[in-house]
Amino acid sequence: MDKEEVKLKIIDKIEQTKQLITEYKELTKPVSPDVAIGRISRMDHINNKSVVEASLRQAEEKLKNLERVLAMHGSEDFGKCIRCKIEIPLGRILFRPESLYCVNCAR
Repeated sequence: MDKEEVKLKIIDKIEQTKQLITEYKELTKPVSPDVAIGRISRMDHINNKSVVEASLRQAEEKLKNLERVLAMHGSEDFGKCIRCKIEIPLGRILFRPESLYCVNCAR
């Protein structure tokens, strides 16, 4: 697989992540107090909201890293660990295109 194919995969992941962020934002909207959903259901919604908010933060971080990796495309640093400058294995890039570090540096 060449770097152009990896670029297309990154662009696809960016679009998927943006869509996921939109869904998470919709799920984190507050429930109006005048909506009669019941006390227990409202408590469940509050608990679920905190879980979704954590997922939203992770998705936003992933999007930031994907965009950073995409911006590096075409440079000599593309596909290299930002810490040790060693080439990141293709399998890791395909599995986690937002990876900025090799496996050793990510630990």
